[in-house]
Amino acid sequence: MKITALKTFIVPPRWLFLKIETDEGVSGWGEPVVEGRAHTVETAITELADYLIGKDPRLIEDHWTVMYRGAFYRGGPILMSAIAGVDQALWDIKGKALGVPVHALLGGKLRDRIKVYSWIGGDRPADIAAGALDVTSRGFTALKMNGTEELQIVDSHDKIDAVIERVATVRQAVGPNIGIAVDFHGRVHRPMARALVKELDPYRLMFIEEPVLSENREALKEIAAFSSAPIALGERLYSRWDFKSVLEQGAVDIIQPDLSHAGGITECRKIAAMAEAYDVALAPHCPLGPIALAACLQLDAVSYNAFIQEQSLGIHYNSTNDLLDYAKDKSVFHYEDGFVAIPEGPGLGIEINEEYVIERAKEGHRWRNPIWRHKDGSFAEW
Repeated sequence: MKITALKTFIVPPRWLFLKIETDEGVSGWGEPVVEGRAHTVETAITELADYLIGKDPRLIEDHWTVMYRGAFYRGGPILMSAIAGVDQALWDIKGKALGVPVHALLGGKLRDRIKVYSWIGGDRPADIAAGALDVTSRGFTALKMNGTEELQIVDSHDKIDAVIERVATVRQAVGPNIGIAVDFHGRVHRPMARALVKELDPYRLMFIEEPVLSENREALKEIAAFSSAPIALGERLYSRWDFKSVLEQGAVDIIQPDLSHAGGITECRKIAAMAEAYDVALAPHCPLGPIALAACLQLDAVSYNAFIQEQSLGIHYNSTNDLLDYAKDKSVFHYEDGFVAIPEGPGLGIEINEEYVIERAKEGHRWRNPIWRHKDGSFAEW
C-alpha cells in the first residue's frame, strides 16, 4: 500500500480537514489545524507531502519520527498540528485496512464510554445561568465556562468580584453535584491569578484551566497553593518534551493535550503515559471538529488516567457549522447521561461526508480570534 495524495479542505466554522489517499482505495481523515492559522498549517501539510507521497501509510511510528526529527527545526504549533493531522489520518487508514477501530490497535479499550463536558457562556460570559440549565437539561453532568473577560497584569478587585458572581450564579443554578470547570484562557497573569483562585475555592470547581499562560508555568505551583481545585494545563503545549517540565514540576493535576496540536494519537499516547506515571489525569482538549473528537475518543479508550473529554457540540464558535454536520452518520457520537460512547467503527470510527466537505470548502473561512484591548489602549490577552 502506498500514499498517493494528501488533500486539504478548509471548512467552516474554523477547521481544516485532511484526506490521505492510497493506491489500494483505502483513505484516512485527519484534522490538522491551529485555530486562526488554518492556511499556515495547510502549507505545512504540502511540505510534509513531499516526503509522504509513495510511502507505506502503515509505518506510522517511522513517518512520525521523520516528520518531527527529519528537519533541523522542530516543534511548535504549526509543525506539530500538521503532523497531528497526518498521524490521525494514518491511524484511520491502518484501522480501516484491518477492519478494526484504532483503539484495538493500541491494545484494546479499557472503557466503553467517557464523561464529557459542554461549554457555556462564550468569550464574554453572560446569561450563563440559563446556559448552564440548558446544558444540564440535555443530560450533561459537567460544564466549562470562561471565567474572566480581559484582565491587566494587576487589575481592580471589581474584576475579581465579577468572576466570583458569575461562578456563584452557575453553582446556584445547577446545584452542588454538577462539575464546573473555569477556564482562565491565559487571560490572567500571576498577580491576579493568586487572588482569583483563592476567591473561587468555596465553589468546589471540577478544575481551573490555564490559570496562567503555559510560558509562565513556573508560577503554577505557587498559584495552586491558594486553591483546592485541580489545576489543568496543556492546550498550548505541543510535544512530550513540552509536557516534561510541567510534570516534573508537580503543579498540574490534569493535562490537556490537543490531539490536533500535539502530534496526534502517536504523540498524545506517549504524553498520556508520562502523565499516568506522575499520577496526573488526562482530559484532552478538543473545541474542534468531528475528526479531532473521534481521535480523542480512541486515545481515551486506552488511557487509564483519562477522566473527561471536551467536545464542541453547540460551542459558541460553531455558528456556521456544528460538530455533526460533516459526519455521514449523525449518531456516531452517542451521548447519554453525560457520557459519550467510544466509537467502534474501523479506523477512527467516523465516516466523513466528503461531498459536503467539498461543498463547504468552497466557502472556506479565514477565522481569527478577536483582538482585545484594555481601557488604556494596550493589548489584552484573549
